[in-house]
Amino acid sequence: KMVDFPGGLPAGFLFPLLLLQLSTAASGLSVEGQAEPVVAPLGADASLPCRLAPEQSMAHMSIRWYRGQPSRAVLVFRQGQEQVGEQMLEYRGRAELLRDAVGSGSVALLLRRVRASDDGLYHCRFEDGDVSQEALVQLNVVGLGSAPQVHMTGPKEGGIQVLCSSSGWFPRPTLQWTDTTGRKLPSLPESHTQQEDGLFHVDASLVVTDSSLGNLTCSIQNPLSGQEKTSTIFLPEPFFPRVSAWKLALAGTLPILGLLLIGISYAGWREHQNKEKQIKEKEKEDNEAKHMSREKELVLQAKGELEAELEWRRKLYNQDWKKALLYPDWRKEHFKPAPVIPKHQMIQSNNSDPESKENCRDETQELPLSDKQGDGNLITLGQEGFLWKRHYWEVDVEKVEEWTVGICEVPSDGPESFEEPSRKTFRVLVKKGDEYKALACCSKNIFLEKHVSVEKRPCKIMLFLDIEDSDISFYNMTDGSHIFSFNQSKFSGSLYPYFKHGSMELSPTSKC
Repeated sequence: KMVDFPGGLPAGFLFPLLLLQLSTAASGLSVEGQAEPVVAPLGADASLPCRLAPEQSMAHMSIRWYRGQPSRAVLVFRQGQEQVGEQMLEYRGRAELLRDAVGSGSVALLLRRVRASDDGLYHCRFEDGDVSQEALVQLNVVGLGSAPQVHMTGPKEGGIQVLCSSSGWFPRPTLQWTDTTGRKLPSLPESHTQQEDGLFHVDASLVVTDSSLGNLTCSIQNPLSGQEKTSTIFLPEPFFPRVSAWKLALAGTLPILGLLLIGISYAGWREHQNKEKQIKEKEKEDNEAKHMSREKELVLQAKGELEAELEWRRKLYNQDWKKALLYPDWRKEHFKPAPVIPKHQMIQSNNSDPESKENCRDETQELPLSDKQGDGNLITLGQEGFLWKRHYWEVDVEKVEEWTVGICEVPSDGPESFEEPSRKTFRVLVKKGDEYKALACCSKNIFLEKHVSVEKRPCKIMLFLDIEDSDISFYNMTDGSHIFSFNQSKFSGSLYPYFKHGSMELSPTSKC
């Protein structure tokens, strides 16, 4: 005969349930929680135990902690990590799986900053393939409220009515009035109000007709922990109504007393509000400080990584800098700055004033012997020509439309070589219009003439002269790019920096 299970489970589910129980028994799985409820103070952390028997590793299993229904997941652990997407929003950042003993079958759920809404029953469910088993753990949240506020509210039914109130309790507390001897006094029905955060506010009134009681105590107790808070009020005998004169006095005193109570209550409320505001501001400042500290750490970390990568690149560059046509600023570390002196005033090549051109010609003729390495050279070398080592220098071409910059080689067989242009050899970079070309020539022959590509118009040209390796390299210091390099056999004479306005013109007989 088919029957229904308690709780409304249809009898049609009997056969699948029996199959699940048989598969669970066959697998030998058994999940154990804790028989006694876990008690946690409000705002503290709570650990809910759960373990698998016999002890075994659960790394390959699926573990789900939930409330009421599996879909209301408190925490899901699958494939070796927590599945945040299946977790209820109210537990994100607060629920954590204590996995120290996962290998031995023990998994505890850690709830941080317990709330009143966390109170209740929790399911710990294990799944291994088609086999699943679960256990229940009860969490009891204990909230200890504020100290009772006790005050007189006025005369009532031939006596004085006294009110006791308190907030912040969980679960719903019990309230008891007692006199000085500890005797319990019956009171009016209590009023319990559950606030938005789930905590209870309680009010209870007592009408005192016996003027000899003296002190009156209100005790509020948490039913789970047994903790209680008490407050005592003294009831002066003259406050009790006896004669009409007292009634008149009481009638005049109560409004004033009410005003005083209102004032005291308002002052207490304002103080409470101010404290809450200060707490929120402090929390905001702490969060901002943590955020700024984190951002600072990230910036420092990024800076350290960049510096480390830069140092790594510099080391690689220094290992084989001769082949790396990059980083002119780093390349300078392997060269010696040349003692070149640019002529103190440059004349723009597009200046059509005949007088200015004549002045330029005159200034060129006034250069010392080392300057006369080619007509119009605007660079003075503060020494005899270069014969060895490595040297570099910069030439400013920002305000020059057409120019020629490079090296002039003069044979080392006598000073008369300076006066014989036919014996000079030039290796230069030439700009004419928007075109750039590398040119190696002498008065009788052109060794090399090659057009080169320059992406950005240079403001400064840096030349690197490596006499030991017979290399002359040109760099655009606007973007740090390499323009061109002359590589040839050993130099046979003295080398001088060369720079003039205008491009180097070639005669019909291919002379420089």
